[in-house]
Amino acid sequence: MYKELKIAVIIPCYNVENHIQQVISGIPPFVDIIVAVNDASRDRTDERLGQIKDPRLKVIHHSENKGVGGATLAGFQEAIVRGADVLVKMDGDEQMDPAYLSPLLDPIHQGYAYAKGNRFLHTKELFRMPVLRKWGNFCLTFLTKLTSGYWHIFDPQNGYWAIKTSEFLLLNAEQIHSRYFFENDMLVQLNIFNLRVKDVPIPARYGNEKSSMKLYKIIVSFPYFLVNRLIYRFYQKYILRDFSPIALFVLTGVPFFVWGLGFGLHVWWRSIAGNTVATTGTVMLSVLPFLIGFELLLQAVILDIHETPR
Repeated sequence: MYKELKIAVIIPCYNVENHIQQVISGIPPFVDIIVAVNDASRDRTDERLGQIKDPRLKVIHHSENKGVGGATLAGFQEAIVRGADVLVKMDGDEQMDPAYLSPLLDPIHQGYAYAKGNRFLHTKELFRMPVLRKWGNFCLTFLTKLTSGYWHIFDPQNGYWAIKTSEFLLLNAEQIHSRYFFENDMLVQLNIFNLRVKDVPIPARYGNEKSSMKLYKIIVSFPYFLVNRLIYRFYQKYILRDFSPIALFVLTGVPFFVWGLGFGLHVWWRSIAGNTVATTGTVMLSVLPFLIGFELLLQAVILDIHETPR
């Protein structure tokens, strides 16, 4: 089925000495290229990779840790040089079953630009997901929908995905986040070009692997990332490339909303501090701009939902 496509699997590796050999041994024969990127692991991942005798395997070593995104992009560059038509990202900790590689590639074969796993479509396996990770994914999913513009996509943190090389080359790889938000940022970049994305039901496997992701770093850095990428996508898609009514709604709604909210808080605080009651006119100077701004921003979100490439 995939004979006309040259498939490359890229595996970013960080401290996966107990898993990487099993991961690579399970990759199906129809895969033409395997690129493992040892991202400055502190264990024996380097040694384990050296013991693998698969002729498809190319190992890249990083002297400094560049994060999952940096390692993956380095593997992509190597695979592209080797003529890969499709790039698959698979982690090295055995959470992603190579047996599901074929279903993941089916949407690519059908014309989608990007196909990604969705762990939340398998009820039994979902119960095995750690509770903290599950709720973190729920929250990140909604915020990523807003940021990326892919409102029909779930489980954006899923690191098991495939993309056409031709579509990947459209993206500005230098702008893609190199660490924890790599997958989220890929969706932002894809949406700017209106590329079609497909969710594929793929259960995750949870064992004794340890995540290098630090929760406090996510909590501290995600609000900045969210706002930054939302503004970036809005400017790139709705102003720079095609001035859309969405841009008009946002550029008009934000000043109204901010003024109404700010002035309302000011009046409220002054009323409490001075033990006075604000006049009707003063209240309306806050409420009316606030409601107009809210309605304009809500309309922009609705239009953005309709703009989702399907």
